[in-house]
Amino acid sequence: MKLQQLHYIWEVAHHDLNVSATAESLFTSQPGISKQIRLLESELGIPIFARNGKQLTELTPAGELIVRLAGEILTKVDNIRRIAEEYRDEKCGTLSIATTHTQARYALPPVVQAFMRQYPRVTLTMHQGTPMQISELVSRGGADLAIATEALELFDNLVMLPCYRWNRCILVPRDHPLTHEPQLTLQAISEYPLITYVFGFTGRSKLDEAFARERLQPKVALTAVDADVIKTYVRLGLGVGIVAKMAYDPRTDQDLVALDASHLFRDSVTKIGLRRDMFVRGFIYDFIAQFAPHLTREVVEQALKLRDRHEIDALFSDIELPVH
Repeated sequence: MKLQQLHYIWEVAHHDLNVSATAESLFTSQPGISKQIRLLESELGIPIFARNGKQLTELTPAGELIVRLAGEILTKVDNIRRIAEEYRDEKCGTLSIATTHTQARYALPPVVQAFMRQYPRVTLTMHQGTPMQISELVSRGGADLAIATEALELFDNLVMLPCYRWNRCILVPRDHPLTHEPQLTLQAISEYPLITYVFGFTGRSKLDEAFARERLQPKVALTAVDADVIKTYVRLGLGVGIVAKMAYDPRTDQDLVALDASHLFRDSVTKIGLRRDMFVRGFIYDFIAQFAPHLTREVVEQALKLRDRHEIDALFSDIELPVH
């Protein structure tokens, strides 16, 4: 039994049993992965994957247990490497962040800039995706930190640390009728086609909840994962944009008007998620604290020891989160 074989079955299981996609992500060959899986199954004397011809169709009951243990073993091996790196050179290494476009474009730049000045020998990698993709990537060890608003709570092996609150604004071209409304309402907004985030993305659930409470059916004309794309189509006159307030830049978006909508929607909370079983290097603690100053190393270590989400929520119940 080899670590490489455990790595292969873990990755195949998390690429929807698609060996070709797994091989592409690992920069290796499909026949090589298939051969190593067969060798491992032969050594164990049981199939890990059920097959239809050459196609993998599902994990066998034994395979589910084996893949889960393989994940735990690979995590421990990765932690051994991290520990060695930390004690060999605490200011050198890698940091992988998975986040949304809004965070990467509007919230993270000053933090990344300060971090890279402090740790010039740390290589920082940023993955962008939907909250579900982000959370899953960190959950299975593909990245160190997830920074998102949605979906983190769906993964039991992630500890979620609240960073800041944010709300939305309504984007319209100058002289749009909504700019003349004395009091912006959901009813008034719902009279126009809406351009906003894809469902399950960047606080979209709070938006849908607000319209549902008022028993309104908004006309969603277009959805996107990228606030800049939303602004592009607002400029074309295709609808009214609803984006995170931080995504409006008065300097670059001078042709648009941002109407405050914080009285219409409940605040959303952006969180950092990290795996409970990950050895956290010192510079990762520093990055978290730079992004959210109340998340000191002591606080994060305390949260990582807690197993119940209610206990974690209680830990932060007295902290007034900043508003972005």
